[in-house]
Amino acid sequence: MSRQDLKLFLLGLVGTLLIGSGAWLLVDMLQAPAPQEAAAPPVVAAPETATKTAPPVDSARTSVEETIASAPDVARFFDRLRLALPSDYEAAIGALVARRSSGATDSPDFDLSQAVKTLRQSRGALAAKSDGATLGRVFDAQLAVLKALSSVNSRLCVDFLYGGASEAFLKFSSENRGLVTDLAIAGLEAILDGKEKNVARTTPTESDFQMFETSLRQNGVGTAEIGALLDGKTPDPPISDDRMCAAGKTYLETLQQMPEDVRGRIQALAIDLMARS
Repeated sequence: MSRQDLKLFLLGLVGTLLIGSGAWLLVDMLQAPAPQEAAAPPVVAAPETATKTAPPVDSARTSVEETIASAPDVARFFDRLRLALPSDYEAAIGALVARRSSGATDSPDFDLSQAVKTLRQSRGALAAKSDGATLGRVFDAQLAVLKALSSVNSRLCVDFLYGGASEAFLKFSSENRGLVTDLAIAGLEAILDGKEKNVARTTPTESDFQMFETSLRQNGVGTAEIGALLDGKTPDPPISDDRMCAAGKTYLETLQQMPEDVRGRIQALAIDLMARS
């Protein structure tokens, strides 16, 4: 694999984490049921017993809709999805209903994360074809989340950058639903815009990467941080949480400052690889 191929892969990986994949994976990890012991042979229940232990689909759907409605910010995303992509809305609700029918009790934040994941898997690549302004808003929303995380504590900020499991992140998400929902809606709007405009972009060039790296250095990002962000190197000695969190913010801020064509190629690559991951 050439250095440019490696950069393409690693930048896409970092972009995946920085635009939310790590966050949604984190919520999945925290909310998922604990692993079960080996199951005993199934027991066939009488019809009346089965009715009592498995709630009807209508009841499960009501539970999902009431949970979403209980969090107005989360409801904003689902309302936009229902109006813009009705079939995707039904697919997302259907997946949540299936979980409720099996006895799960999920939070609005988990419901949002699952809907975003379902949408990303089915249509996420379209976001890479949106126009520059719409694409940029995804990264603007991500930067807003990252800044809010950094104000809580730098360890939480770094956990988010790398998708590490943290109970504190789940608490942050529930307390900052407006920011998290804004990010989800920015992604949805990019999908809709890409579906309509179908903007074609080439992959970033070695010159694009060099320009980006130079700009990062000019904005105060050190060699160790650049190695971690762009080349996937494990720093030795380790980078402090404060420095790594600051480097992640500068990464996104520097990307905003790049020439439009370069910025668009790098952002589109990151979003495309996220959708295919």
